[in-house]
Parts: sequence; structure tokens; C-alpha cells
Amino acid sequence: MAEPVKGVEHWTDKGDVRLFLWEKPSVAPGSRRGIILFIHGSSMASQPTFDLQVPGRDDTSVMDLFARAGYDTWCLDNEGYGRSSKHRDIICDIATGADDIERAAEYIAAQRGEEKLLVYGISSGALKAALFAQRRPERVKRLALDAFVWTGEGSPTLEQRKKKLPEYQAGGKRRPIDRAFVRSIFTRDHPGTGDETLVEAFGDAILALDDSVPIGTYVDMCLHLPVVDPEKITVPTIVMRGEYDGIAGFDDLIEFFKRLPNADKQFAVMPGISHASFQQKNHALVKHILASFFAQPEPVYRGAPEGH
Repeated sequence: MAEPVKGVEHWTDKGDVRLFLWEKPSVAPGSRRGIILFIHGSSMASQPTFDLQVPGRDDTSVMDLFARAGYDTWCLDNEGYGRSSKHRDIICDIATGADDIERAAEYIAAQRGEEKLLVYGISSGALKAALFAQRRPERVKRLALDAFVWTGEGSPTLEQRKKKLPEYQAGGKRRPIDRAFVRSIFTRDHPGTGDETLVEAFGDAILALDDSVPIGTYVDMCLHLPVVDPEKITVPTIVMRGEYDGIAGFDDLIEFFKRLPNADKQFAVMPGISHASFQQKNHALVKHILASFFAQPEPVYRGAPEGH
């Protein structure tokens, strides 16, 4: 078993909102490889997603994996989730989440020095990360969008979600979550893709922090897509799409990918993966794809300027 990686908790303010950040610094000897900021999805906080600890296993925390590989790793609980503030009477939509990322990025820069971030977001976290990169490209070195959706065309998951949206909205600004809901994340697209040990541990960790979550990202994903413009995302970008993920149709993602202006871009299809990538049986290949993208050298040559 590998030695555990020690984490450090941080707090920053967004007005009267307290945002919780969790850091696991590099434990690799030698030079650092950069700073990664992980952004969680609609139905769970950050530590269950990115720093899941399972006794007897050392392959369950993506933060530990990247810290051992030489990266300083960070995640944050968006407003309304986990340990961050939940008092404001708002639905906590995609734009609110992008505001949180901006504040987190400023805090990390103040603590660790100005350095472009490697940003990974999953599901609605990918939308938040993309909007942040669109707004603040100078803060992003490379952008990874996993379980992403652009317009919502061809999404069976969103088609089903829209049917329940009136119920969510009638319940106020938050929706309840329980263990059955967590398990449904792994069965709604293609049963059998999830690692059962990880699914149960994931559920334990999620429900220890939250029994309800904001409805804002669901509202945006059902009613307001697109919320980002690919032509304004100028940073190097990878789109990571699980083979069985129901959140976005291939054509939707391919059209988004085509419109990304930076030639330093990739589209990765992940075999045997449905939606929650890091809790799948094939989680090792997800981490490999992400590690390869984040470690990719910068291009030495980018072509002659126009007119030459």
C-alpha cells in the first residue's frame, strides 16, 4: 500500500459566502508538475468525488494519484454543497459555480503564487469549468471536460430529467438525495459499469456531507443550454466522453469540439464508462487519459502567421 497523502483544508470568502477548499500537495520527489483544480458535479461535493478513501485500496483517490505524480491538487465545494455555505436563498446555477471557481483560483494564486491552473470538471462541473475558462483564459493552462454537455441535443438523461424538473422546482431551491439516488447514477445509462465497492463508499461519503443539493445546475442543463460558447474557449481542451454516458449525445460533443479554436485539443472516448468516471470499473483508463493530457508538452511550432 502506498503512503497516504496528507490533505490541508482551506477557506475563502465570496461576499458573505464561505467556500471550502481541500489541498493535497505533491509528494513526489523532484520538480512540481503544476496545480490541478478539480470541479465536482450536480449531486455531490468535492471530496467524495476526488478524494475517495476506501480501506485496503490506494487507487480510489484521484487527488492522491496526481499528488504522487508531482502535482499540487485542489478541489472546492461549490456554494450550496458539502462544507461550503448553504444559507443564500438562490438555486446555485452554473454561473454561480463559475464565480466560485474564480474565487478559488484567486485564493490559490494568493497562497501558491501566480500560475496557470490545470482544470478538470465533471458533468455540471465541466460546464462550470468551461464557463470559467471562457471568462478567465489567462488563469487556465489546460482544460479537461468530462461527462460534458453542450446544447443537450441527443441526451437521454436530460430528456428524463426534464420530466421531473417541475417536481424539483416545486420543492424549493434544493432537491433531496439518498443512497438510492446515488446508485441510480451508475444504473441509469448502462448497469454494470460501476465498481460496486466504490459506488457504496461514494454514497457513504456523499451522504455524510449532504442530504440535499441545489437545483440550479439541473435547471440550467434542462432549460438554459448552451451556457458556454466553444468559440470563446481559447485554452487547450480535452473532451472526455464515456462510451455509455447518457448526459450528451456524440453529435452534440463533436460539434462543440469542432468549434474550439485552439488546435491543441483532444476528444477521448472512454470504453466501458458511463457517467461518474472515477467510480467506474475502468477508472484507471480515465486517470491515464487525464494524466496524459495534463502532462502533454506545449507545442514548439504552431504554424506560420497568416499572410506568410
